[in-house]
Amino acid sequence: MEILLYLGGIVFMLVGLGLSIGLHEVGHLAPAKLFGVRVGQYMIGFGPRLWSRRIGETEYGFKALPLGGFISMSGMYPPSSKTGPARGLFASLVQDARSANDDTIVAGDERRVFYRLPVWKRVIVMLGGPAMNLLLAIGIFTVMASGIGLQQASTTISSVTECVLPAGTAQQSCSDQDPVAPAAHAGFRPGDRMISVGGERVSTFAEASKIIQRSPGRELAVVVERDGERMTLELTPVAAQRAEVDAQGRPVLGEDGEPVTRTVGYAGVVAQYAYVPQPIGTGAELAMQQTGAVASLVLNLPAKLWDVGVSLVTGSERDPNGPLSVVGVGRLAGEVAATDAPVLNRLVVLMNLLAALNIALFVFNLIPLLPLDGGHVVVALWEGVRRVWARVARRPAPAPVDATRLVPITVIVAVLLIGMGALLIVADLVKPLNLLG
Repeated sequence: MEILLYLGGIVFMLVGLGLSIGLHEVGHLAPAKLFGVRVGQYMIGFGPRLWSRRIGETEYGFKALPLGGFISMSGMYPPSSKTGPARGLFASLVQDARSANDDTIVAGDERRVFYRLPVWKRVIVMLGGPAMNLLLAIGIFTVMASGIGLQQASTTISSVTECVLPAGTAQQSCSDQDPVAPAAHAGFRPGDRMISVGGERVSTFAEASKIIQRSPGRELAVVVERDGERMTLELTPVAAQRAEVDAQGRPVLGEDGEPVTRTVGYAGVVAQYAYVPQPIGTGAELAMQQTGAVASLVLNLPAKLWDVGVSLVTGSERDPNGPLSVVGVGRLAGEVAATDAPVLNRLVVLMNLLAALNIALFVFNLIPLLPLDGGHVVVALWEGVRRVWARVARRPAPAPVDATRLVPITVIVAVLLIGMGALLIVADLVKPLNLLG
């Protein structure tokens, strides 16, 4: 059964990845067709063709390697004007790119080419793919946060501590010398739902905890609901020393390097966690937070990849915040699906992984280098700048930018991307991340 669940998690992620790639290419396809560009192919994957069907002028299909996708637009670049044999490797690459580009321009459809579009339309076509990934991520995060909810500590009590243990102790169980915990003394039971504390109505455990912590030694009337009936319990929190933590839950250290403690009221109750639906805008907020995290990772990608290589060679632990390959994401999805946890919890984690994957596709494709979408956007914007400058200087309109001249850089970037993918795949197979403990 565990193996089937593991495989199910991998299949979930593969299907989600295929859908993400497909919608990314739809993001390019739809505006290209809207603006009248001739699109010859819409393909998911690379390599040998598995299946295809022609609808109108466009061939739709799947290829063997599901590592991406593409659409073939007519005249991505202006037609070449140079003839004659090319000399040198890079010159040959440029000429091959020009020839391939010229082959996409169909006789009679010379006006329906990409390079003739206004700059703003070209930018929309190229940003359409990443935008679809962002929208898909926002949709997934919205279903998670507003449809299912985010896990939060509720006002329902999960367990009641029997005694008060000294702060910082390694003691795990109560002894006869340990004082009875205030909540146990007051008669709290698991399943009680707190309605109000000290006369203040509470809707979250954080609100109840805040009142208790600021009331050491003070008797509080706590209204709880038990088996459908309300009753009042008298709770007197004891003064206890507790370490201060920051917004990330990490201990706050003083100038001497020791944890900073403060005196707070302590009751001895543990809250149940429940899924609480959030406002509809929470999904977009989560997507923006994830975008910032991925953008930071991309900016530090060379250092992160170096760390992955070091971990692979030395056997040291990998950075849990480092990059993953598709293999690593699939492996993690399988482990999540096979964990001993409620089905809803596992589904939420898998959805979070898929949303994070789409954010990664969104950010990565915006890198301003060919062959990525961001590189095509830069080429279009540069042409726009040249045209504006020509108008300001009252000069003739410049010729369209011939991006085939950048093929050598494109090849170098492609080789680096392939090398990065290979490194991460090997690392995810040999030294996988252990995020589940």
